[in-house]
Amino acid sequence: MFSIDPIEFDSEEELFSEEETFSEEELKELFSEEELKELFLEKELKETFSEKEPYSEEEPYSEEKTFSEEETFSEEETFSEEETFSEEETYLDRIDSYKKNTGLNEAIQTGIGQLNGISIAMGVMDFQFMGGSMGSVVGEKITRLIEYATNKSLPVIIVCASGGARMQEGSLSLMQMAKISSASYDYQSNKKLLYIAILTSPTTGGVTASFGMLGDLIIAEPNAYIAFA
Repeated sequence: MFSIDPIEFDSEEELFSEEETFSEEELKELFSEEELKELFLEKELKETFSEKEPYSEEEPYSEEKTFSEEETFSEEETFSEEETFSEEETYLDRIDSYKKNTGLNEAIQTGIGQLNGISIAMGVMDFQFMGGSMGSVVGEKITRLIEYATNKSLPVIIVCASGGARMQEGSLSLMQMAKISSASYDYQSNKKLLYIAILTSPTTGGVTASFGMLGDLIIAEPNAYIAFA
């Protein structure tokens, strides 16, 4: 055993250096219990938060662990439409795919039927077919339905469910708004017939801006998302 003058230590790192080691008895002779506790605590903290440990300052905010696009915004989980229809598919190919998947020819079905013994002309939109978007075919079917009801003096009921005009068709889809509104004006104003619009969730865009809001009676399901921007 040999004596060590504590003044010779320039820093705490020298006390715990790998070259010089001391027994517990020697340390007790040199330092009080409180000083030893503080020294050992500081040593443990340095070892815990060293650069080699996994909890460095950079890692909690690393993009790979907390804000990676693969974990939070993966295309497989959120963008289901991109899985089924790739960007390389043409518009006509997409239409064919929707026909196969839904069994429908377009985003609306129209026909003549009876409600409590009263003959009616009815159209029902289906959101599963390309988001119920209104293209040239949808606009033509609704226009012909209204014109037929005008000639036969039948009430018209249309159930709306749509994301709006089908932008793949450009200005042709927007023209359907004016065409349907024109047919509806003749039906309602000149023939004085009844048109009932039933708005389901969602009803947005060009459908809301045209025949969705032209009904003599407008009925919306509870908490339906109805909008136009």
